[in-house]
Amino acid sequence: MAGLLEGKTAFVTGGGSGIGRATALAFAEEGAKVAVADLKGADAVADEIKAAGGEAFAIALDVTDEAAVNAAVDAVVARWGRVDCAFNNAGVTLEGLQTPWGQIDAYAKTIEINQRGVLLCMAAELRHMAAQKSGAIVNTSSIAGLSGAGGAGYVASKHAVIGLTRSAALRYAAEGVRVNAVCPGVIETPMTAPIAETPQGRAVLDQMTPIGRMGRAHEIADAVVFLCSDKASFITGHPLAVDGGYIAR
Repeated sequence: MAGLLEGKTAFVTGGGSGIGRATALAFAEEGAKVAVADLKGADAVADEIKAAGGEAFAIALDVTDEAAVNAAVDAVVARWGRVDCAFNNAGVTLEGLQTPWGQIDAYAKTIEINQRGVLLCMAAELRHMAAQKSGAIVNTSSIAGLSGAGGAGYVASKHAVIGLTRSAALRYAAEGVRVNAVCPGVIETPMTAPIAETPQGRAVLDQMTPIGRMGRAHEIADAVVFLCSDKASFITGHPLAVDGGYIAR
């Protein structure tokens, strides 16, 4: 049986670990050829995909470098002729509980990566998708993009990702391109690992959602695959919360 993304090509940023890695693997399992982009770890994930019989290649990428982003997306098209699916997932959280609210250097760096990086990737992807009159983009926002939970830079950047998603969805709907966002809740990733490594910290994280546990990276990946597939053909401009009920409270 063919996968949901059989014959399609996919581009994943932040693909070297966590949600990005899980999604790159899920894309491949559903039949897509996958370009895995990250500052580190991309080679290992591409090798995982190839070892499982899939087709993939790695790109070392800083999403804040406009020329590098354009070259990366162009490389996907040069290799496979088109880019069908894109998951703009690269992001950081630089603010902790002790970080003063609005600390400018942390804010500026977070915005540079989480907001401008997504914009640069979308612009490069949309250039090709609009020309081919098809494509699906998913951007990683957060429950912080639907609430005020988090540091100033992180919350602002994740709200901005939803704004960028909606703006592009409206602008490119007539071009056959869909643009959505996922808003993960508390997920088991390297980002939450420092807290989750102690029983007390893990208990706090588990109790943050009505379901009573942290989410898993593959659960976000499943949502991204769905949004990129023809099963979601009438969905665009939507921020999908995958959060165990966090926002429902």
